Amino acid sequence: MNGSCLFCKIVKGDIPAKIVHQDADVVAFHDIKPQAPTHVLIVPRQHIAKIDDITEFDQLTIGKLVHAGKVVASKLGINHEGYRLVFNNGPAAGQEVYHIHLHVLGGRNFAWPPG
Repeated sequence: MNGSCLFCKIVKGDIPAKIVHQDADVVAFHDIKPQAPTHVLIVPRQHIAKIDDITEFDQLTIGKLVHAGKVVASKLGINHEGYRLVFNNGPAAGQEVYHIHLHVLGGRNFAWPPG
């Protein structure tokens, strides 16, 4: 855990969040600046700043994030119409908090390519 990281503080319960799902490895909560009717962030409990920092030993963690995305989509009822899973890496991609997180977006149609 990183003591100054916003998402680490949410994981520890120091900052309140609207939790959708959690287990031993991940915490999923509603984004405070939603970009879709449904916008949930899924973070690993382990602090990893960005995708470029993952190692081969983090593959299971990344798989757990994606699996939690499926679970969250089902819980929130967006699994039938479709949803988008997004990782942002670095400032040019729009990463604002440097703790890897998976966006689960749904509840509307999305364009391709993304903006």
